[in-house]
Amino acid sequence: MAKACTDVAGSSQWFECGFVTYSNAAKVRDVGVSERALVDHGAVSEATVREMAAGALRVSGADVAVAISGIAGPDGGTQTKPVGTVWFGLASRRGADVVVIAEKELFGGDRELVRRRSVDRALQMVVAIEWSAAT
Repeated sequence: MAKACTDVAGSSQWFECGFVTYSNAAKVRDVGVSERALVDHGAVSEATVREMAAGALRVSGADVAVAISGIAGPDGGTQTKPVGTVWFGLASRRGADVVVIAEKELFGGDRELVRRRSVDRALQMVVAIEWSAAT
């Protein structure tokens, strides 16, 4: 998603930073995901993306933070979390409050398509939350 954002000319005016926390250790170290969330729910879960998004918002000081965690394949899927399972977390400042939402999608296709669809969905979520904040 960071690449898609920074492909836009002028993005340095509104894109602060990105965290690629691929490993569980990086999720804990860089954005403050609790080890308990990872043990109890796994990296690809609502609990984890909520903590990732809230942590990224806190660490960066941004107004909006997005977290994506999924199984793009071709391996790694299980019966309960098949390939194509992707969780999205979005944290947004609303004055003194922070709103965190999470959503799960199951995308078909190969690894590249799952990743592309994930970026598209995450960007749609950002637009929706910003639109709702403006109205």
